Amino acid sequence: MTRTELVEKLTMQFPDLQLKDIDMSVGTILDGISSGLSKRDRAEIRGFGSFALNYKPPRKGRNPKTGATVMVPAKYMPHFKAGLALRERVDYD
Repeated sequence: MTRTELVEKLTMQFPDLQLKDIDMSVGTILDGISSGLSKRDRAEIRGFGSFALNYKPPRKGRNPKTGATVMVPAKYMPHFKAGLALRERVDYD
């Protein structure tokens, strides 16, 4: 689901709210998560999951075109961990 699809679905669920208000709300939530991660904080939405950063240490990599060894610098990568309610809802075996 894309951001646009989410806004459209919320607009259909809540017809009394204006499209621009829903779009602004979704944007504010996503910006809050991004802002928190950029400060190396953790963001948690109860019943859905949590967003955190994983540290990837520097390592040796390989350029696939030339085969030359290159150093890949250390970096932080965003990581999502699904909450229990989401895992139970998705696991429908």
